[in-house]
Amino acid sequence: MSQIVSLDAVEAPVVQRSDVIVVGGGPAGVSAAVAAARTGASVTLLERYAALGGLASGGMVLVLDDMINGNEITVTGIVDEYVERMAKLGLAVYPPAEDRYSSPEMWAKWGRWGAFDFHSHTNPKPICYAVAFDPDGWKRVSNDLVRESGINLRLHSWFSRPVVQDGAVKGVVCETKSGPQAVMGDVVIDTTGDIDVASRAGAPYAQDSYLVTLVFRLGGVDTAAAERFEQENPREARAINRKIKRMLGGAWELWWLKTPVPGVVWCNCPHMTGFDGTDPVSLTEAEFEARARIGAVLDHIKAELPGFGNAYLLDVAEQMGVRQTRLLQGEYVVTKDDVTSRRHFADSVARGRDYYTPYRALLPRGVDQLLVAGRHYSATPEAQRMSREIPPCMAMGQAAGIAAATAVEQGVLVRDVDPAVVQHRMREQGADPGDVPSENATVDQPEEVVA
Repeated sequence: MSQIVSLDAVEAPVVQRSDVIVVGGGPAGVSAAVAAARTGASVTLLERYAALGGLASGGMVLVLDDMINGNEITVTGIVDEYVERMAKLGLAVYPPAEDRYSSPEMWAKWGRWGAFDFHSHTNPKPICYAVAFDPDGWKRVSNDLVRESGINLRLHSWFSRPVVQDGAVKGVVCETKSGPQAVMGDVVIDTTGDIDVASRAGAPYAQDSYLVTLVFRLGGVDTAAAERFEQENPREARAINRKIKRMLGGAWELWWLKTPVPGVVWCNCPHMTGFDGTDPVSLTEAEFEARARIGAVLDHIKAELPGFGNAYLLDVAEQMGVRQTRLLQGEYVVTKDDVTSRRHFADSVARGRDYYTPYRALLPRGVDQLLVAGRHYSATPEAQRMSREIPPCMAMGQAAGIAAATAVEQGVLVRDVDPAVVQHRMREQGADPGDVPSENATVDQPEEVVA
């Protein structure tokens, strides 16, 4: 029989007041905070870890993809600024336009960078616009964007509970080394990845799970020798890599990819199922399971795979790669059919690969002055698994930040913000909100649009 401990109501000093509060400093959160600040709002950004970047840096998910619809680049805006700034630092690599097609030569040149259309059934898969980057480069650019935008950043601030009055979120309480602290504001944006704020504020949600991954990097790799072996001995290389993937217990087609740092490769594995990303006991078990698999396979990699003879474990991600937990059930719930049919919405404010995100999917039901952005947006579990990559989450964050600042500026509820205004301001900030459907979209009939 479980016990319940009842505590007195929390007293938390108000340490900051801002127009907009963003909870979660991952890619969606930084995008939301920067976009809100650029739209004229005062912004506080709260992050539980010691650095910004979320799964892009702490989780070391080191390829930006899901940004193209054929030859059309569909995800633009703040994500472009990251790419440009990291490239100037020598910490981002992507294929030029003239290399983006399918051929054995292009696959040999770009495949191990992860710069290919993983949805394609062509063999070899076409090279496309995708970006390999360095995790510390992501942190540096995040810091620069936040500082330049005049955002009040509070790291080491772990969200605890929302402050809700008369059905509207008025602020949040965070746990810190100094005890509980409150930050108050007019609009809160939940970019925690698990709708920590929205779920505790009473917004309806669904819960499901998918793969979890503890990413790791190897140093000391002769990538040229490894690629040469694969190209000259394809059958032998496939056999060795199949065995390594079995030992890891699951991985994508390519278990290692190159990074902008010479001799360093990243491994988006092991893939593990049966773990709950909201349960600390389950997450602890996942950490131990992942590290056991990584340790078990390293000696085999060094002994069997050419180019990896001097490899060593450089680092393991600070954050477990959790793909799915709680999903908002908002004013509109995006379905698998919406994604696969490329359904276009009149209130689309963000784009992914060839799919569109309506403003209503960022709006919780039953709670005012709260927006969500990121992988926990309002979607069915099946739809979310197809639309959760980092770039589209950043587009959602940018849209949410603009919407929050617009609500403050106009003195209206966030649910009453005109999506057309958000679309216009997204374009002003260099982002594609998806207001203009691509040729392969399925377009709503006017009577289907919800005002």
